[in-house]
Amino acid sequence: MNKIILCLFAVFLLFGSSSAQKKNITNINLPRPIEFPDMSVGGELLIRAMKNFDRLESEIYQPENVFIDYKHSTPDVWAGDKEGRIILGLVLEARATHRTPLYLEKIIQMLPKRMNAKGYLGQIYKNTIDEQQLSGHGWLLRGLCEYYEWKKDPEVKKYIINIIKNLALPTKGFHKNYPIDPENRIKNTGEMTGTSQNLVNGWNLSSDVGCDFIFMDGVVHAYSLFPSLKLKTLIDEMITRFFEMDVVAIKAQTHATLTGLRAVLRYYAITGDKELLKKVVERYQLYRDLAITENYENYNWFERPEWTEPCAIIDSYLLSVQLWQYTQNQDYVEDAQHIYYNAICHTQRSNGGFGCDNCPGPIDNFIKVNADEAYWCCTMRGGEGLARAIQYNYFQNADTIIVPSFNTSKATFKINGKNFAIEQETQYPFANKVNFRIDNLKRNIKFTLKLFVPGWIKNVIIYKNGNRCDFTNRNGFVIYTSSFQTGDNIEFSFDMNSGIESIMNSKHSRPGYVRLFYGPLLLGYVGDKELSVKNDTKIIKTKGSGFSIKDEQVILSPVYHLMDSKVCQNAGYKKQILFKLNNN
Repeated sequence: MNKIILCLFAVFLLFGSSSAQKKNITNINLPRPIEFPDMSVGGELLIRAMKNFDRLESEIYQPENVFIDYKHSTPDVWAGDKEGRIILGLVLEARATHRTPLYLEKIIQMLPKRMNAKGYLGQIYKNTIDEQQLSGHGWLLRGLCEYYEWKKDPEVKKYIINIIKNLALPTKGFHKNYPIDPENRIKNTGEMTGTSQNLVNGWNLSSDVGCDFIFMDGVVHAYSLFPSLKLKTLIDEMITRFFEMDVVAIKAQTHATLTGLRAVLRYYAITGDKELLKKVVERYQLYRDLAITENYENYNWFERPEWTEPCAIIDSYLLSVQLWQYTQNQDYVEDAQHIYYNAICHTQRSNGGFGCDNCPGPIDNFIKVNADEAYWCCTMRGGEGLARAIQYNYFQNADTIIVPSFNTSKATFKINGKNFAIEQETQYPFANKVNFRIDNLKRNIKFTLKLFVPGWIKNVIIYKNGNRCDFTNRNGFVIYTSSFQTGDNIEFSFDMNSGIESIMNSKHSRPGYVRLFYGPLLLGYVGDKELSVKNDTKIIKTKGSGFSIKDEQVILSPVYHLMDSKVCQNAGYKKQILFKLNNN
């Protein structure tokens, strides 16, 4: 009997009661995104999500091609990476689009047969920690955790707990010695897929510098579901080392850095430790100042503007929305829209996958395609990004409905015990109007609408059933409170600012150049010669999605495109997005 009691006590310490371990601040006076079952989307965002979903069910992602033969694999293998990313992408795309995935269940069923004797993927190391194996299992944990939150499958719970018990917890004590001295790194090396490098302090390091902290995101996600004191100790150790690392000096991978920041934000939501939020804000700003491209993509490494990576772009989008959620700083919502329209929407290719671009600014005024598709990672992460873009259309806080982005959509809400729906119709950002219609409301209800008003919007007007309404404006949102009934129509109209904006990356982009915008849309030029502009250049919107420079025969077009087949290497695609300022 005593042995049984001791065993039960040990299990409690390892995977104890959530109420004893965490205080979830997202339950306390903060806006929260609505749940996937309460949301459906149309328009260009649905087209993107469905095309990406199609790609995630193409041959290379079908079950027989997902799993790697780890017994005969090379040292550069990323154990758990592809498996985790495809599970994550399929789960979130399925939930966001309400479409049944064809192969997800089979992939989950095949997983245990591919695991080693300890219940994870790849080799079982005794005296070495493989950074790429940990990083890959960060995605595997993320995918399994999202699947468990959706399906509540007890077998998947076992997989998660085994990975934590047999792979994660044994690394406790090692992360505080994770090599962060730049002198221990092989400098300026690495390919798009990431490669194993040198062995330092028992760590088999990766060219994706800092990818240990991709693992941290999966570990924190698992902790949010199955908390324990031991796991908390491990997370605290990893976070401490993460912020000890000088990401600029070591030239850390921006994808790993941003994923690490998302892990810390997830942990902040559990602990309420405001010091963590402060550190995330500071490091995100460091990324924004030093490692972002002029169209809001990323440098793959700090201090190395060589190519971009949609995995990091997705990270930056998610992070900016979540930072707004926790800080209410409108700048983060503006970042999110800029990243979505000019980076995510540029890197999604005609097949629904995602590819890499160059880094315009340091040596080049043009945006070009660097790789048509990063099918081994970015296409799958695109699934998470598009799914969250669908979910992030609406947030709710008590009797306030918050709309931080505009897309044709329908969402259901519950306020004061009353269920109702809001239908939204818009062609934003190519049109200057958003219409909302109240539906399925049996009795009148009073609530507040908060609609995002970024810095590029002016002359805002709100009409309810054709009558102009009063509203207030605070923290980048117009606030309109009224009593509503079924059939009510709310029209939100505005004008868009356009014209010249300064460069983003003041350290690496060359001075003397500017960018052209219409609303959130970065505009580019395709011509035989490079175009220069004057300080008083004015942008005119033409029909559809066209633009021109006033009083000149110059046609402009957005960096944004809806999976245009011409955006590829073979077509020689390039578009000027940086313009010499010439006032002579």
